[in-house]
Amino acid sequence: MGCFEGTVSWDNSQTGPRPGIMIAPTFRGQSDFETQKAERLAELGYVGFAIDIYGQGKRATTPEEASALMAVLNDDRTLLLKHMQLATKTIRQLPEVDENKVAAIGFCFGGKCVLDLARSGANIRAVISFHGIYDPPPFASEKTIRAAVLVLHGWEDPLAPREQTVALADELTRRGADWQIHMFGHTGHAFTNPQAQAKAAGMFFNPLSAERGWEMMQLFCDRSLLEKVSPKSVPSQSQVRIETWETREEIYYTPKTITSQDHDINDI
Repeated sequence: MGCFEGTVSWDNSQTGPRPGIMIAPTFRGQSDFETQKAERLAELGYVGFAIDIYGQGKRATTPEEASALMAVLNDDRTLLLKHMQLATKTIRQLPEVDENKVAAIGFCFGGKCVLDLARSGANIRAVISFHGIYDPPPFASEKTIRAAVLVLHGWEDPLAPREQTVALADELTRRGADWQIHMFGHTGHAFTNPQAQAKAAGMFFNPLSAERGWEMMQLFCDRSLLEKVSPKSVPSQSQVRIETWETREEIYYTPKTITSQDHDINDI
């Protein structure tokens, strides 16, 4: 399946393992948007890992390219899940990460990615979807969802119809998840992205919803990963270490772990 490239950020003034949070990208693939989120998570005391969902460092430069890349994984949700499982295995292998304290956040298509990971029964602490897509994967079962789930949803999001939002809530309830769905009024798709300006199409930046959503995510992760809600000190930007996965490829690239015969989608 080839090499996967991502970016990991952490505060190198801290010592010892700490919780790790994966960031699944929008349909364009990993970009500055996701790596900046990884840096912000590092400032909060986590290890932030902006993952490569498409493989081989593929990033779209146009909406058409992004749609074509996304279509491959939309058509094969089991393959999408395997990519997410490989990222989960990778973050757990990082010496900076406490392997028992892992979560995932995702934006737009990345929201679908992290929800698929939760729906697989993955043994991670928490999943947070920002303006995600909610249609269920074909492998969805009735077994318990172990991750706590937070869905941050714009009420006017045209890509997540109300019936799908209700169906997701019903599924999370039926499968025993610890879940929350927060709906933001006057908010559409891509509300965390300052470059989203297509209000007529229902895709527009809402700075207030973006700020509130980030605060909710932080509290949710603090409760799920740190088991406390007290504020943490924020290190200076110069203390945040960033490393690309091209330099640590031996960890991120293990081909046989993602073959169907060697990589059980229920193992993680």
